Amino acid sequence: MTVEQNVLQQSAAQKHQQTFLNQLREITGINDAQILQQALKDSNGNLELAVAFLTAKNAKTPQQEETAYYQTALPGNDRYISVGSQADTNVIDLTGDDKDDLQRAIALSLAESNRAFRETGITDEEQAISRVLEASIAENKACLKRTPTEVWRDSRNPYDRKRQDKAPVGLKNVGNTCWFSAVIQSLFNLLEFRRLVLNYKPPSNAQDLPRNQKEHRNLPFMRELRYLFALLVGTKRKYVDPSRAVEILKDAFKSNDSQQQDVSEFTHKLLDWLEDAFQMKAEEETDEEKPKNPMVELFYGRFLAVGVLEGKKFENTEMFGQYPLQVNGFKDLHECLEAAMIEGEIESLHSENSGKSGQEHWFTELPPVLTFELSRFEFNQALGRPEKIHNKLEFPQVLYLDRYMHRNREITRIKREEIKRLKDYLTVLQQRLERYLSYGSGPKRFPLVDVLQYALEFASSKPVCTSPVDDIDASSPSSGSIPSQTLPSTTDQQGAPSSELPSTSPASIAAISSRSVIHKPFTQSRIPPDLPMHPAPRHITEEELSVLESCLHRWRTEIENDTRDLQESISRIHRTIELMYSDKSMIQVPYRLHAVLVHEGQANAGHYWAYIFDHRENRWMKYNDIAVTKSSWEELVRDSFGGYRNASAYCLMYINDKPQFLIQEEFNKETGQALVGIETLPPDLRDFVEEDNQRFEKELEEWDAQLAQKALQEKLLASQKLRESESSMTTAQAGEPEYLEQPSRSDFSKHLKEETIRIITKASHEHEDKSPETVLQSAIKLEYSRLVKLAQEDTPPETDYRLHHVVVYFIQNQAPKKIIEKTLLEQFADRNLSFDERCHNIMKVAQAKIEMIKPEEVNLEEYEEWHQDYRKFRETTMYLIIGLENFQRESYIDSLLFLICAYQNNKELLSKGPHRGHDEELISHYRRECLLKLNEQAAELFESGEDREVNNGLIIMNEFIVPFLPLLLVDEMEEKDILAVEDMRNRWCSYLGQEMESNLQEKLTDFLPKLLDCSTEIKGFHEPPKLPPYSTHELCERFTRIMLSLSRTPADGR
Repeated sequence: MTVEQNVLQQSAAQKHQQTFLNQLREITGINDAQILQQALKDSNGNLELAVAFLTAKNAKTPQQEETAYYQTALPGNDRYISVGSQADTNVIDLTGDDKDDLQRAIALSLAESNRAFRETGITDEEQAISRVLEASIAENKACLKRTPTEVWRDSRNPYDRKRQDKAPVGLKNVGNTCWFSAVIQSLFNLLEFRRLVLNYKPPSNAQDLPRNQKEHRNLPFMRELRYLFALLVGTKRKYVDPSRAVEILKDAFKSNDSQQQDVSEFTHKLLDWLEDAFQMKAEEETDEEKPKNPMVELFYGRFLAVGVLEGKKFENTEMFGQYPLQVNGFKDLHECLEAAMIEGEIESLHSENSGKSGQEHWFTELPPVLTFELSRFEFNQALGRPEKIHNKLEFPQVLYLDRYMHRNREITRIKREEIKRLKDYLTVLQQRLERYLSYGSGPKRFPLVDVLQYALEFASSKPVCTSPVDDIDASSPSSGSIPSQTLPSTTDQQGAPSSELPSTSPASIAAISSRSVIHKPFTQSRIPPDLPMHPAPRHITEEELSVLESCLHRWRTEIENDTRDLQESISRIHRTIELMYSDKSMIQVPYRLHAVLVHEGQANAGHYWAYIFDHRENRWMKYNDIAVTKSSWEELVRDSFGGYRNASAYCLMYINDKPQFLIQEEFNKETGQALVGIETLPPDLRDFVEEDNQRFEKELEEWDAQLAQKALQEKLLASQKLRESESSMTTAQAGEPEYLEQPSRSDFSKHLKEETIRIITKASHEHEDKSPETVLQSAIKLEYSRLVKLAQEDTPPETDYRLHHVVVYFIQNQAPKKIIEKTLLEQFADRNLSFDERCHNIMKVAQAKIEMIKPEEVNLEEYEEWHQDYRKFRETTMYLIIGLENFQRESYIDSLLFLICAYQNNKELLSKGPHRGHDEELISHYRRECLLKLNEQAAELFESGEDREVNNGLIIMNEFIVPFLPLLLVDEMEEKDILAVEDMRNRWCSYLGQEMESNLQEKLTDFLPKLLDCSTEIKGFHEPPKLPPYSTHELCERFTRIMLSLSRTPADGR
């Protein structure tokens, strides 16, 4: 064996030892190297046994401990569980007195685990993934057995599940699988990775291959992954169900346990499976000894480990995939990388060898896709469980990796030495600055500049009297007075025991008692107004004050200058360090941030989602299960950097910014046009997606047919009821308000009928005289009393009894008594009461009374006007409800039209009385906010510069903003409306000073005069949108729901 081979072997052993110690340090939180070394030696290199030994509550020294320790395998570790250190691993001691039932159960479980591995060859990592997958599927299946209110279901309306244009497609969470969605969406949006998966073809001899564990797992999974990717490309659905792909993953392993899945672990295993699948294909297509695997080419790189082991240099090249980084103790990604690339001195594996060693890592080959795992979990030894690290960690959108490349190692080492020197000097400067900012020798310290200022203020204060205490004593009663030196303070007298009071003469005691009787702490004990507010020197000459002020001023100026010089020096050093790697030679390897996987929660549970950069639209998108929304870098920073909430980045995916093949779209070779959607799919997947789309289209057609059939039935029913009404309605009944009797509002008629029958029944029970006349009069009185009580009740905003009954509206608005009486009579004259034997005669009497009403008793025009106002009030309410619902759905165009109508109708109603309509300020606020949101959308479309987007933005402005701006300018008292108009105009005027293409400049010039028109004439007002049929029950329920939602999320400025 050569010396070089010996050094390399020792280097490998040293690296293994360092990895082992790092894992122990992270898991247990123990930093003592000797304890870790001892655990390593006594466990014979078994990580689990070492962890169990270090974390046992009553752990003895290894020499004293005769029983075995047990610990489950850690995720990501390919070692297997060993029980005991010297004994046969098949023998488990369950007789130890210090083992409780739980420990014995664990021991049995571990033995079973070891036997399962020997029989199946499945690793602990694979078992861990199996556990979470089984938990996910089990939870999804368990949902089917839950009550309808517990299970999350797809909307029955397929239009709610329809994809909008070419919007990104979401993934349904089929039960604790948000991690699956986050990882898959990040990979799917790598166009090169997408192409590899979509165009994958299983080996032609797949049927003849021996169906070992890997092949049994990989080929079906690749098939389902291709189907899933194809749907994400070309489906007409808003989101798709990944259950079959998850099922394949679940079926690959067998386990009865479950736990929250780790994103980086799943990604690692997923890429392993993909690598295996492509390796089979690569080996079939080439005769080379080492065929190229596209997954390896895409995600794996190499680094060179160089260092010194016991005085001998070594170099070793290694391959890496996902690169793990520690978060704790670092503030940004570069600090994490620096620490990971440089391993400090560590003890030798052999205790008899005291030599030191250390090594550096240098990237020799970077993968196109570089993934960093951010380790945010550590084991809390005191609590005996892992905890999440919520520390803030910043990372850039573009990461330059030149400083970590092997070819730049010499210049990087020089720069690192320079940075180390600057940081050492920076530490000295910061210590000096701290002495100025925290001055003093006691526990309380203050800035020295402030200390000097306080001294100057004290010296400059002018005393008014010699002693505040003497002055207060002088103002007290003279009889029985004693020297102030012998008197305790009032507080002392009240708080001290009698035995501790100073001994005084009887006269003194009498004086004290006299004072205590008349003492008023907030009047007589106040300091006289002529005393200074601050302490002041008793004796100081003008010369002394002049010298002292001169010194203090001079010292203060010197300190301020010194402090400023130190702060400027510190800032310069910080800036120098920041720019250390900014020269051109060190910014040649840029990697752009492609995806950020975020985890919100704690170590044992939480939720995952992903931020992914849309390279085509040049914006960030948030993928949160089925919800895919536009986002921004600011939102990503808030959710991903950590330190703010329980959410933080867990995995960062960067891509090489120079080659474009990763994100480059495919083009038609003949036309040169970019291929989009289903055009990018191979024939078999295109057929699969088209079949699924046809099924969805059929679902849409069936839904439309159901709605059409339902509408037809309602129309026939309404026509039939109308004919019945025309044939049976008397002249008096013909004048009934339509909201009391309307075919499309049968729910209201039913409600009114039931309430009327209840009142009639109650009235009949209260009188011995059961004549219809008497019962009718009693019933009207009961109903009127009930409605008056409702009208006078003080209710929250979400409850409005005016919507429940027209008479409540009339009472609150002081309608004439005769109109209220006739309205109540019409309630009891409703022909629907004829079907109830108890009410038939009552109805006849009420109808007769209506016929007897003379025109001069009730003004029919006034009567109709009151009912017309109530109809408008109900319509205004429905306009408001639909407008607010659309606003919350961010459908601002639809929302605006309804809110405009609601505001206009409401304003007309309020002009007749304060209780005729709704809160004007509420409607005004959301109308204003809606216009501002639309203006923002239009401006963003204009800024894109794309002709289609620009035209859409100007359509919004010309069709919705410009016509409705005069509505905000009509009332000059509404300052918020006027400011909103100014904000919208200023946004568009700001473009005048910017450089833009000539066609955009021309469109802006044509559009601006319309926007800046200051007239209040309303132009191009849209027709009021048609309201759907609604019942009183629906109206009240939707009003309550929307008002409650507003109270939970109050609008700004209201």
